[in-house]
Amino acid sequence: MSDTERKNSPGAQARDKAARDKATPAASKSARRDGAKKEADSPQGLARKVQELKEFFEEAKVELKKITWPSRKEAQATSIAVLVLTVVMAVFLGLTDMSLSKIVELLLS
Repeated sequence: MSDTERKNSPGAQARDKAARDKATPAASKSARRDGAKKEADSPQGLARKVQELKEFFEEAKVELKKITWPSRKEAQATSIAVLVLTVVMAVFLGLTDMSLSKIVELLLS
């Protein structure tokens, strides 16, 4: 790989950018942050944010219409299945814990 290829590789570009960001004084970073904040506080920035929020809710509404909700019968069936599995696992883990406790107690006494 030649020096030119090495300098233009994505990894080298990322390292160069990281080095530039590190070398950037904190004052200029805060100035950029303040500039972005002022832009958001400006009437145009505020209007743009309101428009983005409106678009977000419109898209969310469209996505919610695509959902196929389970029927009441399906919801009850899956809830019962979860409860039964939970009880079975609780009993299994309780018995396992009790038997292992007895084994440890016998070994230590």
